[in-house]
Order: sequence, then structure tokens, then C-alpha cells
Amino acid sequence: MPPARVLLASASYDHTIRLWEAPSGVCYRTIQHADHQVNKLEIMPDKQYLAAAGNRAIRLFEINTNNPNSVTSFDGHTNNVTSLGFHRDGKWMYSGSEDKTIKIWDLRAPNCQREYECTAPVNCVVLHPNQAELISGDQQGNIRVWDLTANACSRELVPAGADGIRSLSISSDASRLAAVNNNGVCFVWRLNNPPPDASGAIGNEGVAFEPLRRLQAHDAYILKVAISPDGQKLATASADHTVRIWSMTDFSLLKTLTGHQRWVWDCVFSHDSDFLVTASSDSTLRLWDLENGETIRQYTGHQKAVSCVALNEAS
Repeated sequence: MPPARVLLASASYDHTIRLWEAPSGVCYRTIQHADHQVNKLEIMPDKQYLAAAGNRAIRLFEINTNNPNSVTSFDGHTNNVTSLGFHRDGKWMYSGSEDKTIKIWDLRAPNCQREYECTAPVNCVVLHPNQAELISGDQQGNIRVWDLTANACSRELVPAGADGIRSLSISSDASRLAAVNNNGVCFVWRLNNPPPDASGAIGNEGVAFEPLRRLQAHDAYILKVAISPDGQKLATASADHTVRIWSMTDFSLLKTLTGHQRWVWDCVFSHDSDFLVTASSDSTLRLWDLENGETIRQYTGHQKAVSCVALNEAS
């Protein structure tokens, strides 16, 4: 199977992972994930493997073959794995879990190299573009910065008491961080990123958060927040069946994307920031043109709620 230039993958409560031809909407491969649902999908930077996070385990599947079985399983979490991602060079992987831990995995061997203990189940983890810090959000409303060089938590923020942090997104230039919670609120901060010292350490002060905006973005749960690759747009996906697109300049509402019939669980921007792919409990994915706010493609085939989506357009 030749490698696809644009990789689009989705996972569902129907215990399948589907790979799609993004332009046509045709599903060209279905992978069974029978043991449990998939909570998060991530495509490795080299586009050779797809990582699927489920209950207690992360499994790697080959993208460019028809092998139906996972080639590696990363075991060690004791509850749902809610988030995962890769170092930009594919050297290691990170994960967060409802077992209150964040783990770092060596991809050359399925072993946990490091573990960070949190005080509450972890909902989301993102990697800072400097590749030296992780930022986590948990069910008790804590946002923490983890310095991977110092091997410690360098900063903690609690923006709204015990309201759980559902999702985090950091801009590609590391200048902005967005977080959303269970009450439909979106927070945006300007990040002050001190340069690392000669050893690579970030410094005692770590990343500093300067509040920019508190948005009552929805009147229901926000399940995902995403900052566009160009840093100009912010997407919030909600249990109210909509996705809202906000300006990162003045935080005005640019578009409300309507069409999904149930909760919208996930969303991801295209590389050029002009399009958005969304995943919903109505068992479909949609591709949206953000200039006019219209659906230009629907992806149908899943039999139950679509929990997550992954997109990689890199050449």
C-alpha cells in the first residue's frame, strides 16, 4: 500500500479505527480494536505508525501495510489513557491517563522511561514546541507544566477552581495557550518562555502565564480546543453539537459550525488553517471550509460515536 500524502484517521465506540481518503471521503482501511474504545489517536511524525490510546494501553499500528494487528503495545497505565503525542523527531512518546499519571515512553522498546504523578485523573497533555516541557490538565482544574530536563513540575495554575480542564492547545510558536473546562469556558494566556540555559534546563521560573481572555464560549461542555497552525484562529468543540471558530486577535466569534446532530468530541485544523475536521457522537466526521463555515465533505461508516480524529498532511 503506497503511503498517502494526507493521512486522516478516526476511531469510534464501535471498536474500529478507519483510515480515509480525505478528498473523496472513501474509507480505504478498517482496523479492529476489539478490546475497548479508542480515546485518542496520533500519527507518528514519519507517518509510519498510528498510535491508539485506550483502556490501560497504547497500541501502534502500521499505516502503510494491511497488517490488522498492532505491532507494539505500551502497557503500564492502570486506567483509561486520555492523551498521547510524540516528540517531533519521533524519539519518544508521552501519555496521560485517568490513573493520575503522565508517562514518557521510549519508542525503541515498549518501556516506560519516566512517570509524573498528578493529584487527579489527567484529561489532556500537550508538548511545548521547545520539546522540553509537557503541559497537563486534570479533572480537578489543575494545569501543570512539567520540566523534562529538571524532571519536575515547574508551574501550576488553577484558572477556575475545581472545574475540570477538558482540553489544552498550545500555538506552534509557543506564544499562546488555550484551555477549556466543563462549564463551557475557554481561557487564553500569553506565554512568557524563558530561554534554556547551557544544560537545556528551562530555568527556575519556567513558563509564565499572562491572562489574555476568558471566554464563555458555549453553554455546555467544551470537549476540545485547538489553536490553528497559523495562530490566527481558535476552535472550540462542544456538547451543544456545534464548533465555534474564534479570532485569536480580538477573540471575536468568526463562525459557528452547525450540522452535527450530537456532541462534537474532537477537531483538528488543516495545515494551512483553512479547513477543520470534526468528530461527533452522530457517528460521522465532517470537513469544514472555514471561510464560509460550510461542510464540504462527510465521512460516514462508523456505527457508533466517533471519539477522536487524527490528521497529518506533512510531505
